[in-house]
Amino acid sequence: MQMKLVSVNVGLPREVTFHGMKVVTGICKEPVPGRVRVRTLNLDGDRQADLTVHGGEDKAVYCYPLSHYQYWKKELADRGQGRDLPMGSFGENFTVDFATHFGGPDSRENDSRASASREKDSRGNDSRGNDSLQNDSRGHAARANESCKNGALPEDFVQIGDRFSVGTAEVVVTQPRLPCYKLGVKFQSDDMVKRFLVSRRMGFYFAVRREGEVGAGDELRLIAREPVAVPVSEIPRLYIAKAYSDGDVNIVRRALQLEALPESWKEYFRERLEGGRS
Repeated sequence: MQMKLVSVNVGLPREVTFHGMKVVTGICKEPVPGRVRVRTLNLDGDRQADLTVHGGEDKAVYCYPLSHYQYWKKELADRGQGRDLPMGSFGENFTVDFATHFGGPDSRENDSRASASREKDSRGNDSRGNDSLQNDSRGHAARANESCKNGALPEDFVQIGDRFSVGTAEVVVTQPRLPCYKLGVKFQSDDMVKRFLVSRRMGFYFAVRREGEVGAGDELRLIAREPVAVPVSEIPRLYIAKAYSDGDVNIVRRALQLEALPESWKEYFRERLEGGRS
């Protein structure tokens, strides 16, 4: 799986008026030119307003797919906001493009090579190296492209614990975004949080494993995946679910094994399993 970084967005907390009240928020991000330093807690030039619920090592970088913008342009057309959605509109630091890497003329060939590599491994004649991982990822991207045509989203394919290199930095996926009321403040809309949740277009957070510099045009290259697969989209689904099926319980147990998933999420899921609320 590969992604392209199409915009790096930062912003400092500012005061916004909503329903006559003044709210300080860091959700207002703007694209920046050139290279930007990614650090353990944020990007240079970027800050969060309320550190009790935003920021921290597990939420150092917020990532949002470019493909979601087309959805929101249609969704927000009824209130005249659909046309003016510059990069960073959803408070993301990284706006990323998956579409250019889902498929392509060589995807079938790469998928075949990946299958051959896995067959070699099963016979014990070879071990999977970087080339195998890259080919396997490209084949996965091709399959993802077909699934996206049927309504799947990038969040269905990005997994908790996925590790990417970007520029000279290295990042790891930790969790989806659960929006707070400040998303409504940004769009001056009382129902924006609900609409965001219903859309399933959450985006996801990165923790920074190695600080470095990034810029628009950089590739985010998948360099490692967890053997226990839990897509980003499963976390909010399980959070919202009123009851768990046996399959859901199995996914939760897998999620509890993931080192990258923050402890706050693990505590919530343990309470669901142990407290009889599953």
